[in-house]
Amino acid sequence: MKYNRILLKISGESLMGEQTFGIDPDKVDDFAWQIKAIFDLGVEIGLVVGGGNIFRGLSQAGKQMERTQADFMGMMATIINAMAIQNSLMQHGLNALLMSGLKVEKVAEEVRPLKAKQALSAGQPVIFAGGTGNPFFTTDTGAVLRALEIDADAILKGTRVDGIYDKDPEKFSDAVKFDQISYDETLQNELKIMDATAFALAKENKLPIIVFNMDKADNLVKIIKGEAIGTMVN
Repeated sequence: MKYNRILLKISGESLMGEQTFGIDPDKVDDFAWQIKAIFDLGVEIGLVVGGGNIFRGLSQAGKQMERTQADFMGMMATIINAMAIQNSLMQHGLNALLMSGLKVEKVAEEVRPLKAKQALSAGQPVIFAGGTGNPFFTTDTGAVLRALEIDADAILKGTRVDGIYDKDPEKFSDAVKFDQISYDETLQNELKIMDATAFALAKENKLPIIVFNMDKADNLVKIIKGEAIGTMVN
């Protein structure tokens, strides 16, 4: 295997499936199958999910609110999504541990990096919810932070497209895909795959990021096995 321990980042929007809002149980189940497939290969899995399918602090609705309150609402949305994924993973036989940067004692443990690493080493997937627990930080930044805390080999960011392009491939037919790109090139070209804070943290710690299409069911397994899928940022 090319990667022994990974941090998988899934957007909240990806959980909607064909819906325009909320959680599609079939899509959550599909992701759980994909996660189980790499778990069965012996990969240690950390997982961060966004909350944009329920509430996004920087959305039009969020802009009408005080920023701190809006961001806390977004963090709680990630907890709802994480609980849905945890439930689906457990139905597939994976005893996933749910940790949260925002204290919600009855549904998730507080994030403790040492315990998370112990759980991963023992073969238990760990889901990180609640972002960093602080406003003004995105779930992308939270994902990089958690990846560094658990000593992940890489961040795998599942999206709706098969990598990073020079412009939106869903809008421009002549968009050009990058197989590999540096952190600096991504920032200079304003390719908004992750926010600048997340990229800066990843760059400083030399943490590779792979952006790929998670809607193709075998992509995750191919990446773990070392195939060149999506775009590598390093």
